[in-house]
Amino acid sequence: MAVYQGKKAATQTVTLLTLTFIDPTMLLKFKAALANNGNYVSVLSNSTVSGSVASETTRNAFLAVLAASVFILLYIWFAFRKVNRPWRYGTCAIIALLHDVLVVLGVFSILGWLFHVQVDALFITAVLTVCGFSVHDTIVVFDRIRENMQRRSTESFEQVVNASLVQTMTRSLNTSLTVLSTLTALTLFGGDTIRTFTLALLIGIFSGSYSSIFNASMLLVIWERGELGTERFNRDRTPDGREVRELARSR
Repeated sequence: MAVYQGKKAATQTVTLLTLTFIDPTMLLKFKAALANNGNYVSVLSNSTVSGSVASETTRNAFLAVLAASVFILLYIWFAFRKVNRPWRYGTCAIIALLHDVLVVLGVFSILGWLFHVQVDALFITAVLTVCGFSVHDTIVVFDRIRENMQRRSTESFEQVVNASLVQTMTRSLNTSLTVLSTLTALTLFGGDTIRTFTLALLIGIFSGSYSSIFNASMLLVIWERGELGTERFNRDRTPDGREVRELARSR
């Protein structure tokens, strides 16, 4: 048996992660070896994760994020249908969402490589929760942009977006800091059972707090200005170089 990771907590519980399968006979031998020094040893749980289970978890996580992204894109497209090119808002929100998911996956990949942290079904739940929080925060900013496009008809699109960010930033930061404080406490003191879940939420919501401000909104401005490097996305411009944008139709 090759022991890959060992950890002893204050509760005198030892968690072992092995690279090889442990049959009941080997488990009894291992238990007897630990009890030779007069220690009381009790096996609380013993589970095996095969390669097929791991691949199924990966596939389910990918399909869940893909399905959530498609439905969110369609919803935002419909919700912003009265704004010029509503699919841009949905696409920018999805890009910010995928950024947050990739941040969570990247951090857990590093943690798995350095500290052998494993993911399970709760990790998929955490990723989907991060998707919902990321889109929720982005929608708040985009909805304020939609309202300000009607109220600030004489300003450029960049000015409208900047004003919308300033108006919603306090609300977004207060909400995010409240959630992050709670998740930090749960991660530190909530126990090993939910630590992976709360840590994934902590990382994802932290990423989503800035992606809705610094990613989604900025990407929308770049797209509106036609600065993505593709001619088909360029907007018509007035002789003085300002963008010609259509105002939202009245509801």
